[in-house]
Amino acid sequence: MPTHRATTTRSRPTTEPAHRADVKRRSFLGLLVAAPVLVTAAEIGRQTIFESVPNASAVALPSAPQPAELYDLLDVIRDSARPTANLITVKVNKDGTVSFAIPRSENGQGIITSTQMIIAEEMNLDPDQVVVTLADARPELVFNQLTGGSSTTFSTYTPIRVAAALAQGRLLGAAANELDQDVSVLTSRQGLITGPNGKSLPFGDLTAKAAAPVTEAANVVLKDREKFTVIGKNRTKSDALAMVTGKKKFTTDLKIPDALPTVICRAPDLNGFPRSVGNLEAIRAMPGVTDVVKVGTGVAVRAKTYGQAIDAVNALEVRWAAGTVAGEDDESVLRKLRRGELPLAVPKGVGTTLESDTVFYFRSNSSLETNCAIADVRANSATIWGPSKSPIAAQAEIARKIGVPQNAVTFHVMEGGGSFGRKLFFDAALEAAEVSKAMGKPVKLMWTRSDDSRQGRVHPMATTRIRANVAGEAVSSFEIRHTSVATEVNPGLSEAITANAQKVPGGNLTVSESIFVTTQVTPYNFGVSTNFLSEVDMRFNTSSMRNIYSPDVATARELMVDRIAGQMGKDPYEFRSEFTKLERWKKVVDRAAKEADWGKSMADGTAQGIGMHVEYKGVACAVVELDCRPETVNREIRSARTGPRVTKVTYVVDVGLVINPRGVRAQMMGGINDALAMTLTSSLHLTDGHFVEASWDNYFYTRQWNTPPEMNIIVIDDSDAPEPGGVGEFGVAATCGAIACAYVRATGKTPSYFPLDHKDPLPFTPYPTSPPVPPSPVNGLETTF
Repeated sequence: MPTHRATTTRSRPTTEPAHRADVKRRSFLGLLVAAPVLVTAAEIGRQTIFESVPNASAVALPSAPQPAELYDLLDVIRDSARPTANLITVKVNKDGTVSFAIPRSENGQGIITSTQMIIAEEMNLDPDQVVVTLADARPELVFNQLTGGSSTTFSTYTPIRVAAALAQGRLLGAAANELDQDVSVLTSRQGLITGPNGKSLPFGDLTAKAAAPVTEAANVVLKDREKFTVIGKNRTKSDALAMVTGKKKFTTDLKIPDALPTVICRAPDLNGFPRSVGNLEAIRAMPGVTDVVKVGTGVAVRAKTYGQAIDAVNALEVRWAAGTVAGEDDESVLRKLRRGELPLAVPKGVGTTLESDTVFYFRSNSSLETNCAIADVRANSATIWGPSKSPIAAQAEIARKIGVPQNAVTFHVMEGGGSFGRKLFFDAALEAAEVSKAMGKPVKLMWTRSDDSRQGRVHPMATTRIRANVAGEAVSSFEIRHTSVATEVNPGLSEAITANAQKVPGGNLTVSESIFVTTQVTPYNFGVSTNFLSEVDMRFNTSSMRNIYSPDVATARELMVDRIAGQMGKDPYEFRSEFTKLERWKKVVDRAAKEADWGKSMADGTAQGIGMHVEYKGVACAVVELDCRPETVNREIRSARTGPRVTKVTYVVDVGLVINPRGVRAQMMGGINDALAMTLTSSLHLTDGHFVEASWDNYFYTRQWNTPPEMNIIVIDDSDAPEPGGVGEFGVAATCGAIACAYVRATGKTPSYFPLDHKDPLPFTPYPTSPPVPPSPVNGLETTF
């Protein structure tokens, strides 16, 4: 088994940066909510939008800060959430527990655990005493129920702390009255408030006495960072035991009365729809089948078991209308992208001009849990259960689809089994509502693996072109032009307004450009540096998949950085260290090189590669070791992709204040494996209007035989940043760039497309498109071991 060495730095500065001291002394505004027990609400004030930008390092041609360095996507999401922060409350219960319904979506990233830790820290509790659940869709929150862009902790950290600290203060005040003691002499630990005489009162006995008779604002001072005892400590996810024992419940595990398994028969090409069905009566007579109806995306079958529903789906005789990309393939899509490319603006100047042009093919956005939702649509109302990162927009769209007011739709947000951006979209919930209305019965709708691969959402095909002008020891200009099949960013900022705005002609492209400009940073002093996006709408089902644009842009950018270093006769690491714009970023690059023993002797056909990335208020640097020797590349594993193998990854990441180091390392590990897949092995092949891959067994996400035997993940815990940044997607882009650079150094060949094996012969026989669901294997025991 691979060995994964994960470390966290322990050194701290002897003096505290001024901006951190200012933050800890600030008084925040919270809200006491009128209630029979103690309920407190989040901060309703406004913090400074722009952080001060540290001085850049001195090089020949420093670059001005780019938009995302001053105001990035995290700022956009947090600022949009501020007006309704006061509607999110912490409640102290009579049993002594503290409860909080987080208006975000948990899909395995660990935000329930980190939220427990934040509340426990401020209230001197054990995290197990904090019960965090997922809030149902709450349209009154407007923009404040979006889970995306690795923004959850950044957006909720201070408001949650304010509400928790306010609750703690009220409990102490109530205890002081009961014990006839001054508040200053009381101590609070694990839900007990104790006086100097040893007398104690539990939170549960005080919650009614601490409650506010009327809603009122109150000031609160938060705990100093130096006094943290929970935040910054390793903690296993609160649901870990339930996950490994099978007790954790996902949507398809729910037992909703009369909600029977339902599967949709889908077209053989992308987004085709049914004209007619030739054998409806025969299908209705099949074992277990209760209902068959035609809906917008296909023909829905409801049965007593999923197996019976799938059998009926595969027996349907449907006449299909052509899909949205009928007849298209990889090359025809690429030609259309080329026509949409923006020109490179800076002319070839004095010195040397370096240019690159890289193609990135479609990749699947399927998560481990297939799309699923339960719907019970009645005459004037609907109840939906399902994972969703944008439940307000889902609620609004479902209401429109079935013809009821939005407040007549109840959307219960379930924990999901992975997302990677997929669950920003609510296709299954919308279909389930449509099917339930058509059948007049509750349904438990599940997409099959082939639905996910062939009709689901994908990371769009794209090209990235770069032009760099190099004059002596300086880079005078650096241009990035990213051209992509249009990335759907529905549902805007989660609610109905921006979700609908992005659907108007050109609206989606405007939102996409806004996301691009607030996420993309060229982290080097490269003179006049620009990043521009152009998108071409070809009516594919795309999504804001894992790190959105950054993996592709970073891959092309870091390859060009290595070329520039070579042009100047500099080592790739030393060049990056010299040209990196900010000292905080440079420290991470230097640490990664040191930890990885950069420049060590390696065998022919193997090499190190380095890549860095700046996003989410943080910085990351990856150093990988890649084995491209023939005996490795050509190793044979049944029905598998092998190819070059990353044997070691050293990953250093500064995400600001760290809530749960173990959770950060786990997220980085997942992102690293995503990067291996995107760069080396996993892509979709478009042929005649449909994707060839039809399941995980022929979509080659990183497998055990491709994952690195050694990972050294280092989480910086003494960052100058006063707040936590984004974590969820931060392991991907830097690793992609490092792998690409290692490949060039190991082979001497610069790839023109990714993943590297996209044009290799397929190691499997494609499943037919009709029937739409591939048959289940009958030789599982023979092929498992």
